[in-house]
Amino acid sequence: MQSPDLFLPSAYLPVLLMLLIGFLFGLGGILFGNLVRPKHYYSLKLTPYECGNDPSGLPWQRITIRFFPIAILFAVFDVEVGLLYAWCIGFSELNSLGFYSMLLFLVILFIGFIYDFKKGLLDWYKRL
Repeated sequence: MQSPDLFLPSAYLPVLLMLLIGFLFGLGGILFGNLVRPKHYYSLKLTPYECGNDPSGLPWQRITIRFFPIAILFAVFDVEVGLLYAWCIGFSELNSLGFYSMLLFLVILFIGFIYDFKKGLLDWYKRL
């Protein structure tokens, strides 16, 4: 048996090597980009923009959060699709507990969907 002071975790060497290569690759890309990119700054290039449009209003004005609930709903349903996909892949190995747990998950999600519908969060066309 080895003593603790002589233990060298050789299994972690590939992980350390990949971390080092990833760090050097990222740093090399930043340095290379800094060397070769054009450095011609002019007033039009330095103006802020909002999704390709000229800015409207002052920068310290409050913005509306009209699309925030829609973004949250998208994230929730996106995660649901990921869970359903993994559940479908392993469906043949599941027992009845796995089936009923996913059924409970879908019922809870459907109740949330009905709640969102009644609150008007899914009427995105009215938010435009």
